[in-house]
Amino acid sequence: MDPIEIGLWVTGGLLVLVVIGMRVAFAAALAGLVGLFLIFWSKKGFDPEDIGWAVTVAAKTAGQVPHSKVASNALSLIPTFILIGYLAYYAGLTRALFEAAKKWLAWLPGGLAVSTVFATAGFAAVSGASVATAAVFARIAIPEMLKINYNKQFAAGVVAAGGTLASLIPPSAILVIYAIIVEQDVGKLLLAGFVPGAFSALVYGVLIVGIAVIFKSVGPPVGGFTWRERFAALPPALPILAVVIIIIFFVYNPFGEKAWGTPTEGGAIGAFIVFCMALYRGMRWKQLKAALLETAKLTVMIFSIIWGVLIYVRFLGFADLPGAFSDWITSLEMSPMLILICILLAYAVLGMFMDAIGMLLLTLPVVYPAVMALNGGEAVSAADSAFGMSGPMCAIWFGILVVKMAEFCLITPPIGLNCFVVAGVREDLTVQDVFKGVTPFFIADAVTIAGLIAFPQIVLWLPSLA
Repeated sequence: MDPIEIGLWVTGGLLVLVVIGMRVAFAAALAGLVGLFLIFWSKKGFDPEDIGWAVTVAAKTAGQVPHSKVASNALSLIPTFILIGYLAYYAGLTRALFEAAKKWLAWLPGGLAVSTVFATAGFAAVSGASVATAAVFARIAIPEMLKINYNKQFAAGVVAAGGTLASLIPPSAILVIYAIIVEQDVGKLLLAGFVPGAFSALVYGVLIVGIAVIFKSVGPPVGGFTWRERFAALPPALPILAVVIIIIFFVYNPFGEKAWGTPTEGGAIGAFIVFCMALYRGMRWKQLKAALLETAKLTVMIFSIIWGVLIYVRFLGFADLPGAFSDWITSLEMSPMLILICILLAYAVLGMFMDAIGMLLLTLPVVYPAVMALNGGEAVSAADSAFGMSGPMCAIWFGILVVKMAEFCLITPPIGLNCFVVAGVREDLTVQDVFKGVTPFFIADAVTIAGLIAFPQIVLWLPSLA
């Protein structure tokens, strides 16, 4: 077997391991280790006497990967972004955000559901984890909706779908991972997520209002809030907005050519500010301990996936599978846009069997070079490109598209993680209830993705200013 054949067989074995239920981190690490062994053994002609040598070299190569790749300043963004979200929750900032959204938007048909979506979008701006966002609002928003006789499945679906916005709206752990894997500017990618995230929340809101108008029993409106109550609800929610503005101004200085600091430093400052706010609002040691433990658990889970997948990525490099896939993609007699849409549809299918982070980590080393080759290469100008944008802008645009697909995967059966989280938090809900509730949001996500493809400036306008 040549390296390409080894790469295909090992990749097929990896997919089988994932489908039968092995954790992505362990499946990827095992596939990468076996693949490296086969690559090195093939160089000796598969001589049985060289098995020990091949095992030793493969183990050493795999062992060097986790520390060399993960010991990166950029990855320190992930725990700080997650910590911001948990500190905001335990400090009560999340409740204040939801109350403000409720008083301003609850008068709409399906108003509490719309309030939940925009509150999750606001919380997503200080939380880098979709799972954390879904868990927080399952505790806050669902009881409020059930009090006024919202459909139980619909209420659960709103929270699960709204939680996915944290994948796109910065600070986003998945955007950071994408930037590191494809070696693009983290700051510009984080900036690129704001407008598409707001657009996605708006599409969700329009969908909810439409459903509530057609099916009046699904989500009745709530009235009775005075203008004084509405304005009084704003100051408690302003701290979250202040943190977002501080992070943006620190990473992207609108008053000068040079940023005040790196995204890593911006994340650390954001975490410190929210920590001070939490202390001011009376957070006790028990709550701080819970926030730190939750942050540690989620960070370890994400880093474990990264470690395992990077071993597999190292194997892909030796097998030259990304290059072969790029050559095959560019040789197809189809329009580049049609090929891109087929790739995104493949992500939708793959997301039914894998978690979002694992899916992106496993596929990007192969898919990203192919997409860039379709556009004309990393250094292509906008005038000469297939998608009408330069190489760096195409990398940002494609990143937002695949992260939006990752959001989609967080609510698709059978392993939509956000749906399991919502069902786990609420004992009166089953996973089947949540999956039924999120079904209409598949349409909203399809509309959002179509909009981002048809109008790339939704993604590119803000990073083009940086």
